Amino acid sequence: MRRRFKQVDVFTSRRFLGNPVAVVLDADGLADEAMQAIARWTNLSETAFVLPPVQGGDYALRIFTPASELAFAGHPTLGSAHAVLEAGIVPAGRAGFVQECRAGRLRITVEAAGPERLLFVATPAPTFAPAADAHLDEIAEALGIPGLPGVRPLVVDMGPRWLVLDLGDGELVAPLAPRMSALAAASRSMGITGVTVFGRQAGIDARLRVRSFAPAEGVPEDPVCGSGNACVAAYLRETGQLAGVGAFYIASQGRELGRDGRVHVRVDESGGGIALGGAAVTCVDGTIDA
Repeated sequence: MRRRFKQVDVFTSRRFLGNPVAVVLDADGLADEAMQAIARWTNLSETAFVLPPVQGGDYALRIFTPASELAFAGHPTLGSAHAVLEAGIVPAGRAGFVQECRAGRLRITVEAAGPERLLFVATPAPTFAPAADAHLDEIAEALGIPGLPGVRPLVVDMGPRWLVLDLGDGELVAPLAPRMSALAAASRSMGITGVTVFGRQAGIDARLRVRSFAPAEGVPEDPVCGSGNACVAAYLRETGQLAGVGAFYIASQGRELGRDGRVHVRVDESGGGIALGGAAVTCVDGTIDA
């Protein structure tokens, strides 16, 4: 069957500088195995499948990495929202709509229009868990750092489960060169999606520098990771560090891979919701036979 297909660059308004997601717009009738096979074939960090809603939303979404299905992921959610607007599945001009996914019903909001348009998603509520010292030692060794500085890392669960590491200075984030096989093994033993590291920076247009590694999911480094950034925001609030960054900030991710993503983050300081947002632009528009 021929189905509409888009590849959308997320967290950028300039093509080829964000994080691409493949979006299959007419996925009704595709078996789970077929979705997973398509995700392996695209070989992107995530591939999304748009389905008819079943819980009163505007559409349903399923999200696959090359290795498994995710309950939620940020850049596929925003990229798919861009795609359904462009395809007319959700009428243009709407200020908001609802996506159904395994993490529940998520509210998407639209700000501005044209190249300046930003899409925001209210992320699932996070949960937190400590990590054992032995696991943290494995992670530090795999990342090639002598130890884990600053506030103790936490596993933050928003569907994807990221171990969030605060390296303090953004200059320490850029040169990381993880041993991916070791990081994948440590991630599997911890039952996590991967590791998101961040540091602070000043004097440029983004407050944080972020990198996300998920080799256990077949994604050595995610160019610009929505759920990883949302977990960083939740970590900052949970550990009492949000005031030093601000409740509304922009994070930079992807420069080490030749990208230049900008992730807009809004955090309710009282413990309420976290909104994740950014621009998106279509790079491929066509069909897929599946």
